[in-house]
Amino acid sequence: MRCAISSRAGQVLAYGRLFLQESEDGELHLNLQTDGGRLIEGGAIAADGDMATASQELFQQFLHVWGMSDLTLTITIR
Repeated sequence: MRCAISSRAGQVLAYGRLFLQESEDGELHLNLQTDGGRLIEGGAIAADGDMATASQELFQQFLHVWGMSDLTLTITIR
């Protein structure tokens, strides 16, 4: 899925794609690959498919990468 990460002020910080990646232990993780080549790894998706924890961990990584919270992730499906 194509996406954009925007600041609270509406400035687009990055464009990229969300995808699922299987780890060596078989867990699926929610990750973001920016168009600039940066891989931002999120958390593991629960066995029942719930992505709440995975997305929270991904947003924690956004805080680490961009140094700000309250970011918006916009998904574009074509």
